[in-house]
Parts: sequence; structure tokens; C-alpha cells
Amino acid sequence: MSTYSKASEPTHLFDCFPNPLLASEGNSRAVGEQLSKSFESATYRTPTLIPPRILPLLHDIAHQLVQDGNQQLCYRIYRDARSSALELSLQKLGIEKLTKRSMQPWLASGTWNQIMHVTVKVLLAGERKICNQIFDGITFNKDQCFAEVTGSSVMTLLSFGDVIAKSKRSHENLFVLLEMYGLMHGLRSEVEVTFQGKFCSGMREAALSLTKSLAQAVQETLVDFEVAVEKNNSKTTVQNGNLHPFTIEVINYVKGLFDYQSTLKILFQQSESDSETESELATVIMKVMQAFQNNLNGKAKQYKDPALYHIFLMNNLHYMVTSVSKSESKDILGGDWIQRHRKIVQQNANQYKRVAWAKIFQTLSIQVSGGNSSSSPCDVSKTGVSRTMIKERFKSFNIQFEELHSKQSQWTIPDQELRDELRLAVAEILLPAYMSSLAVLGILFNVRRTLTSTSNTHKKNWINCWVSSSKDTKLVNRSS
Repeated sequence: MSTYSKASEPTHLFDCFPNPLLASEGNSRAVGEQLSKSFESATYRTPTLIPPRILPLLHDIAHQLVQDGNQQLCYRIYRDARSSALELSLQKLGIEKLTKRSMQPWLASGTWNQIMHVTVKVLLAGERKICNQIFDGITFNKDQCFAEVTGSSVMTLLSFGDVIAKSKRSHENLFVLLEMYGLMHGLRSEVEVTFQGKFCSGMREAALSLTKSLAQAVQETLVDFEVAVEKNNSKTTVQNGNLHPFTIEVINYVKGLFDYQSTLKILFQQSESDSETESELATVIMKVMQAFQNNLNGKAKQYKDPALYHIFLMNNLHYMVTSVSKSESKDILGGDWIQRHRKIVQQNANQYKRVAWAKIFQTLSIQVSGGNSSSSPCDVSKTGVSRTMIKERFKSFNIQFEELHSKQSQWTIPDQELRDELRLAVAEILLPAYMSSLAVLGILFNVRRTLTSTSNTHKKNWINCWVSSSKDTKLVNRSS
């Protein structure tokens, strides 16, 4: 028996997979998600652990030993030979990495996923098959023998998985937990079949317990992440109102969660209703998004300039909305959520226009003696407004505009479409107001030539500043 019980080479075991890429340690992410979907129904080829031509001979020897009353001897020979071969096969797969004290459990999770996958889907299936073949028709407790052969190795693997599930967690390790949970859930049918019978009940229950522990760890880590997002106190200040690194980190994290959408739906499933499962997942993601927005509002308060405050919120919330709308998360969060937050982006854009340009609009508004702003030549012809006052008013406007231009040329809107829309929106309000004021004053004081020349200069300036489709991410063009 020991002569033909040799360790299996990893390449031989990987060849048994329907897709060899799923056997790779670097693809544990794909393994977990695929198995949590429907990959458990795929066909895995059973490995050849003992040459087929030898199996009839081993069957006859086992039959003779049992018939002669040497059942314990037969049992011991088989157990020692096959358990040794299994342990050597696992060593070739790298199980020793899991037992090194210096190895951090989280860092070895990829190796664990690979070994667990190969062990349950291939190695143990092969062990169960040859056990059934050798002891077929013999009065012999095959389940007990199989449990003795595989028990130590299987419990080592499950124990290591349990260490990871119960280790001190951080939200960075959530995806590791999801990979492991997806794998264990995907292996559930093989666990039930391979570890059938009372002698394998310990391994069966340990596998179920690990799956539950991983599910609990995922849920607790998601809650911890939500709290961490809301309480994030990063001291990083984005001076120009651009995207905050924290925004990119959170949105990438949420997008990463949707790579495990199938796994998460299974994990949150509390009934057979798909709609309830999706609702539970949506609730979790919405809580994270709300925590992010709460934190973002706090970060925005670092800006003393109210206009830059709204630019910052507009940029970061726009990034959140566009990222969601372009990913699978839009189907979970829903169109209403996206539209609601697009309105918030627009509200911040409108607030920026109001607070940034209010003073300039006030300067352009020529107050008549009755207290009303002029809107036509006939309204202001009898006001007694002096030339000096008008000159001072336009001088004040030019100074304010240059100051605003200088300041806002340092501000950034990274999304070109959003940037162009905002430039155009400002120009559509500001240019008509300025041109109207020039027209009124030109008629009143017969200085049309001078004012027209001035208006053309400023009109050209504004068109360059606010309506330019330049790929420069600055709010206004510094070269204007």
C-alpha cells in the first residue's frame, strides 16, 4: 500500500480543475466569488492517487486481511499510508506556510484559499473514491477509515481559517474575509458529501462553524468600516478644492465591495426573497455612503472661503455620484439615490455661484435714487448719477474681478464636463449683467465708444476664462 501511496504534484491536482486559473493562489478572489455563484456545479476531474491497475490488487489484499480477522492491521496499514501521502501532498501545496509562527494569518490567506479549494474539491474527492473502491463489498467501516486518514489535515486547515476569522480585524482585510467566505460557501455541497457519516461529523461541523464565523466577521467589519468612515480625522487638506484622497479611498472600497456582490447577497440572505436580500445590501452600502457624506461635510468646514467650501463638496460628491452610476452599484443603490445626490451636487454648484459672485453682481447693479437697480436707459436718465460714481463703480468691478480671477485660477475642478458646465453657467449670468450695465451707461453719458471698447475687452476676457473647453483642471484659465 505504501509503495503506491505517493504525494501528488500540485500541477497534477490543478489539471483536475475545470479552469486551471481558479487553482492559482493569485486568483483566490475569483475562486471565492465564482464558487459563491454557481461554480460548484462545474465538473472537477477526480485525480489518480493510485494507479488504476493496482486498485483491484489492493482490494483483494484488503478483502483477504479482513476475512482472516486482521481488520485492525488492514485499517492501520491503509490509514498510515494514505494519511502520509495526503500530508505530503499538502506540503507540496505550501501548507507549511500556514503553520509558521512568523507568518501573519492575513498574509497567508491566499495560500489557505488555494489549499482549501484543492483539498476539498480534488484531493479529498480522490481519497474518498479510492477508499470506496478498495473496500468495496468488504465488511469494513470505510467512513471511520476515511475520517482517520483525512481528519488531522482537514482540521489543521479549518483551524487556520478560524484564526483568521477571529483575528483582530481592520477594514482593509474585509476582502480577504469575503474571499474566504465565498470559498467556504461554495464548498458546502462537497463538505456535506465528502464528510458524510458520524465519524466525519467533527470536520463537517467545523467547516460549518468556520463559514458562520466568516459571515459574522464580514458583517462586523462592515459596521466597523462605516464607523471609521464617519470618524475619519485625516489632517490632509486639499487647498484647491480638488478630490480628497479619502474620497477616492472610500469610493474605491465601495466599488470593490460590488466585485463581491453575489457573495454579499448570500451572506445577507435572511429569506428566500431576492428583493429583501438586495434591500439589506443596499442599506449597508447607503449607511457607508451617508457616513462618508457626513465626514466630507466636516472636512469642507476647513475652508474659510464659502465659495471654495462649495467647490470642494461639489467635486467630491460629483465623483461619488459618477463613480456609482458607472459601476454595478447603481443597480443596488437605485436611480432615485443617484438622482437625489446629483441634485445635491447641483445645489453646491448654485451656492458657489451665489456666494462667489454676489459682490460683483452688487457692484454691477447701479442703484437709482429710488433705491431700484437700473435695467434700462429710461430708468436711470433722471437719477442724477455722477460720472465719478460710475467710474468708481467700474473701477471697483475691475479690481474685484481680477482678485476673483487670481484666486479662483488656483481652484480645481477635475471633471472636464462639470468644469465646463460651471464656467458656462457663470458666464451666462455675468456677461449679460455686465453688457446691460455698459449699454445703459453708454446711452446716459454718451460714452458709447469708450464703453463699447471696454466691453469688448472684458467680454473676450470672460469668454477665455469661463467658457474655455481647455483640459486644464483649474476653474479659470490662469493665462487669461
